[in-house]
Order: sequence, then structure tokens, then C-alpha cells
Amino acid sequence: MISLQHLSLRREQTQILDDVSLEMKPGENWVILGRNGSGKTTLLEMMTGYLFPSKGSVEVLGYKYGQCDLREVRKEIGYIGPSLMEKLSLNDPVWEVVATGAYAFLRFYQTIPESVKERALELLEGMNLGGQAYHPFGSLSQGERKKAMLARCLIASPKLLIMDEPCAGLDLYEREKMLHEINKLGEQKVAVVYVTHHVEEIVPLFTHVALIRGGKLAGAGPKEAVLTQEGLMDTFGVPVAVEWEHGRPWIKIRPGGSSI
Repeated sequence: MISLQHLSLRREQTQILDDVSLEMKPGENWVILGRNGSGKTTLLEMMTGYLFPSKGSVEVLGYKYGQCDLREVRKEIGYIGPSLMEKLSLNDPVWEVVATGAYAFLRFYQTIPESVKERALELLEGMNLGGQAYHPFGSLSQGERKKAMLARCLIASPKLLIMDEPCAGLDLYEREKMLHEINKLGEQKVAVVYVTHHVEEIVPLFTHVALIRGGKLAGAGPKEAVLTQEGLMDTFGVPVAVEWEHGRPWIKIRPGGSSI
């Protein structure tokens, strides 16, 4: 599904990524976990072809970057991130914002097919946003906007969904509602790559985790094998204990021994 081989990125004197290799296979859903500034979003930008490494190779969904038309690749990839949401019109009705995802538009300047509108309304209903479908996008809460963004991705039936900190800025209630919708993606035929720096966002949907620290890969593999006390301490530099409940990992900060 995704093959990242020996990726390095250097800008002037700063080494942003340092020889990162990852293999994400069909049937796997991955979380990329690490501190702020560790290189997580840089990896996502390389997966979507908006950033190219100084060294290394990227292959996504059978396309080798540098030897394909990236516009065709992106038609098969859904993306949720802060940069996209900032470009959408707050005045457009929610269903129309969702419908733009079928064509990768930011706004419609033409008649929208009725079948696309019906699909947008169906997706919003499935996310308990049917009552707000005709409201302005800007009237939604942050959590509701992000759920609408998820519906916008799914309307195009992508093969791969890439999510860059979709729960950032949400309160506990909104975060859990968003994570509930994300966990339901297991019912869809879509692979998911999810970036976060919060361990508790790793819901049962996710099968594998990659730990990034300082632009280097600190660990990668099945989540139970990677999310250990030692691995998380090495990644975040904080002494922690890890507990699993209902298929989700939770961490507790242990007193003493901190490298802070």
C-alpha cells in the first residue's frame, strides 16, 4: 500500500527527516506518533506528493512518485488537515462543503448533480449531522466541522485516508465523538494513516504504530509491540506507564526519572 524507503529531508542546516523507512501493507491502519516538530506531518506531505525528500523513494497505492501523474494518485487519497479546512467557505451549507469532495473542489460554481447531493446528505446523516446539513459550515462547532470533513473525504470513496491531527483543539466530548466516527472506518474499504501526538487517540481501528523522534524512526510495527513503556519514554522523553483498556492504550506519567 505505502512504501517509504530511506527518506531524508534537509533544509539548510536542519535535518528534518533522517533515513526513515516504512512499509504499510494492505489491511493495516497506521498511526504515526511523536512529539511536536518530530517530522510526522512532513511524512504525510511526502505520502500525498506535496513534498519531496532530499533522498529516498515514495510509493503509494502502486504509484512510484517521480514516475507517475500525482494528480491521478491524489484522486485515490482522502485528506483531513488544518490547511484544507482553512480554505473552505464558512458561508456554504454543510452538505455542499461535503459534496465538493466528490470533485476535489473547494467551492461549486455550477449545478450539483442530485445524486451527489443525496450522497452528501446520507453521509452527514450517518455522522449525526443530518440536522445541520443546510446550516452554514461556519455555524458548526470545531468537532462537527471535522466530522463534516471526514464525510467530505468519504464521498469520493478513497482507497487511502490520511488524517493530520484531526482531533487537535477538540474538548474531551468532541474528541470522543470524532474518534467514534474514525473507528467506524473499519466498515469502509479504506486504509487509514493517522498522525497524532496523543496516545489515547489510538482507537481499535488502528493496527500498527510508527514512533518518530527527531526526524528518525524510533519504532514501527503492531501497536501492542511498539507502544511499550520503554518505546514511549524514548519517544517523548517522559517516564510513563502504559495501560490498555477496551482496545485503547492509556498512559500515566510516573514521578521521578524525567529527562525534562
